[in-house]
Amino acid sequence: MAKYGEKAQSKVEKAMHERKAGSLRSGRSGKKVKSRKQAIAIGLSEARREGGKVPPKKSAGKSAKRGAKKSTKRSAKKSTKRSAKKSTKRSAKKTP
Repeated sequence: MAKYGEKAQSKVEKAMHERKAGSLRSGRSGKKVKSRKQAIAIGLSEARREGGKVPPKKSAGKSAKRGAKKSTKRSAKKSTKRSAKKSTKRSAKKTP
């Protein structure tokens, strides 16, 4: 049994032709799509939206989620350190 239906195949094919022609653009930012993988993803999402036979999107694994959590914690720590440094510099400038 096939994973993808005819609609998915035609949407991906159309997206690839648009990418080759240079007219395929991403949704939110409107930037030109250069990546082959991104063009395929756009075609599949369009087919999904129209009810074509396409498997559901893969969610991020546990390791990817863990890495994202760590990076957000690190950036939060850095931002608090920076703001503390700035406030001490400002108060030092005001006193003389």
